[in-house]
Amino acid sequence: MTDKPYADKKEQLQKVESACLPGETIHGVFDMKGGGTGFLGVTSKRIIVYDKAFMRKMKAVVSIPYSRIYTIAAEDESGLMTGRGVFSSSKIALKAGGDEYEFELRGADKAHYAHNMILSLMLHSERH
Repeated sequence: MTDKPYADKKEQLQKVESACLPGETIHGVFDMKGGGTGFLGVTSKRIIVYDKAFMRKMKAVVSIPYSRIYTIAAEDESGLMTGRGVFSSSKIALKAGGDEYEFELRGADKAHYAHNMILSLMLHSERH
C-alpha cells in the first residue's frame, strides 16, 4: 500500500475522506460501472460503498467492516472463446454477515487491484 490512496475520481475520494473516522486510513477508491455516481472505498477499517442501488434506491453510504466480511471473490470469465481467466473480469463480490454484494469496477485491472487490496486488509484484520 502506498502513502497516497489510489482514486479513480477526486470527488469520490473526498466523499470517502468525509466519512472516515479518526485513525482510519484510505487505501483506495474505485469507480463502479452502472451506478453512475457509485464507488467502492477501501479503508483500513472497512469497505465503504456509495450507491443508489442500496437501501431502496436512495443514495446511501454503506459501511461493511472487515470483521463482517468472510469471503471475497473475483468472477472467472474464462471460456472456450475468450480463454481469459479469473482476473479478466471487472466484477468482484463480497459476503458479509448474511448479505452478498457484487461490484462491477471500471476494468479487470482495477477489479484485480481492489480484490487484492481488500483481501490483504481482511487477512491483516484477522490477526488483530
